[in-house]
Amino acid sequence: MDNILEMRGITKEFPGVKALSDVNLTVRQGEILGLVGENGAGKSTLMKVLSGVYPHGSYAGEIHFEGQECRFRGIHDSEKLGIIIIHQELALVPQLSIAENIFLGNETANRGVISWSTAFSRTRELLKLVGLKDGPETLITNIGVGKQQLVEIAKALSKKVKLLILDEPTASLNESDSDALLALLIEFKKRGIASVLISHKLNEISKVADRITVLRDGQTVATMDSTVEPLSEAKIIRHMVGREMSDRFPKRVPKVGDVIFGVRDWTVHHHLHPDRVMIDRVSMNVRAGEVVGIAGLMGAGRTEFAMSVFGRSYGQKISGTALVDGREVDISTIPKALDAGLAYVTEDRKQLGLVLEEPVKTNVTLANLKAVSKVTVIDDIKEQKVASRFRDSLGIRSSGIYQKVGQLSGGNQQKVVLSKWLFSEPRILILDEPTRGIDVGAKYEIYKIINALADEGKAVIVISSEMPEVLGICDRIYVMNEGEFVAEMPVAEASQEKIMTAIIRHGQLQDAGAA
Repeated sequence: MDNILEMRGITKEFPGVKALSDVNLTVRQGEILGLVGENGAGKSTLMKVLSGVYPHGSYAGEIHFEGQECRFRGIHDSEKLGIIIIHQELALVPQLSIAENIFLGNETANRGVISWSTAFSRTRELLKLVGLKDGPETLITNIGVGKQQLVEIAKALSKKVKLLILDEPTASLNESDSDALLALLIEFKKRGIASVLISHKLNEISKVADRITVLRDGQTVATMDSTVEPLSEAKIIRHMVGREMSDRFPKRVPKVGDVIFGVRDWTVHHHLHPDRVMIDRVSMNVRAGEVVGIAGLMGAGRTEFAMSVFGRSYGQKISGTALVDGREVDISTIPKALDAGLAYVTEDRKQLGLVLEEPVKTNVTLANLKAVSKVTVIDDIKEQKVASRFRDSLGIRSSGIYQKVGQLSGGNQQKVVLSKWLFSEPRILILDEPTRGIDVGAKYEIYKIINALADEGKAVIVISSEMPEVLGICDRIYVMNEGEFVAEMPVAEASQEKIMTAIIRHGQLQDAGAA
C-alpha cells in the first residue's frame, strides 16, 4: 500500500529543549494510524510541524505528501492539500449555527456575497455523511460535545480532506458517542480517507488502528502492525513508558475516619433557565482519609453538582445544607468555600484551571496569595520557595518555576493545578476528571498523589467518566443519573455492570414516570 504521508528525520528544538529528535512517521493511503506516547513525548509538536503551525525552516527534516515534498508556511498551506487537524479544544463558535461554523473562513460566496442556500444545502449533505440529524441552522451552543465533534469532522470534509488528524477526539465523550466517532473513522477508511488518531484511550486505539506508532522522549520507538501481530494494551504501554506496568492503580490500605463533609437535599437550577432543575435533592458525605467516586454518563450532572458546591460556581436558586464536621457552613461564594476547607480541581484545566501565559510560580500560588504576600505586596522569595517545593514534591517536569504553564505537557499542567489547590490547604478536595487527556504513566503519578492526600486524612471526591478508574482508586462510589444519586456502593461490591444497571434502571423509572 502506498504512503500518503512520509515525515523523515524531523527534529524540532526549543530553547534548552529538544522536543523531537530524528522522528520518522508514515501514513498509508486509507489507513487508520494510531499515534501514542506519554505527555511530553512530542505528539502535538510533530502534528504542529506537519500542519505548518511550526513553519518550514523552524525544524529539520522533510515532509512528503502524495509523493511531493512540502514546505508549509502555515496551516492554510497544509489544508489546501487536504491535511486537516481537529484539535482536542474544538475550534467552534458557540453562538453561530452549524452551517456558519462549517464554512467559517471558507465561505460559499460569489463576488463577496455569501450564498446561504448553497451553504445550507452543502451542510445538509455533510451532516448526513457524519450521521448528524440536526439542521444547518442549529446553534453550536445548543448541541452536546459529541455532536460538536461531528460538526468539526463535517467541517474537515468540506475542505476535501485526504488525511484527517484527530487529537484526543473522545476525551470528552461518553462511551456511545466515542463508539459512533470510531465507527465514522472506519467508514472514512472505506472511502480512502486516511486518519491519524492521537489518544490516551488505548482500548480505542487497539480497536480501530491498522498500525500504531509510539513516540517516547521525542523519538520514534516502535511502529506495530495489527495485520502482523495483535495490538495489546500491555505491549503499547511497555513501548510508551519503557517498562512493564503490571498494575494501573497503586495499592493503598484505606484508613477512613469520621465524616468531614456532606450535603443534604442539595438542589440546583440551570444557570440560564431557572425553571430547569439540574441537581435534584442530592445528599452525600465523605470521610477523612476516604476517596469517594461519582460515576455517571456525560450530562448526568456531576460537574454541575461539584461546581455548585464550590462557592456556587454554577447554577442558581441553589438550596440545601452543606456540613463540615457536622456543622452547617456557608459555601455560597468561592472565598467562603475555601474558608470552609473546600477546593475544586476543574475538568477544564486550560480554560478554567490555569493562566497558560504565566509561569509555574505564579499559577501555583494563585489560590492562596495571602500566604505569599505582605500588605497586598507579593513576596517574590516566598513565592519562589513555595513553587519550588510543589515542583519537587509533585514531580512537575519543567525547565524551572519560570517556565510558562502553556508549554508543559497535559500531565504536568494537571500537577500545577493540583499544586495550586493544595497550597490553599484544603480538607476536602473535589477532583473533576483529574486524569482527562493524560497518558498512563502520568495517570499513575496522579493516582499516587490522590492516595497520599487520603493518607494525610483529607476527604477526596473524584469525578471520572472512566469506570475502571473509579473502580481502581475509590473506596466508595455514588452513581449519578439525570441530576440524582441513584445508587451508592462500597468499591468491593461495585462493578461496571452494577453501575450501568443502576443508571439504566433509573432512566427506565424516569421514562415510566413521565409516561
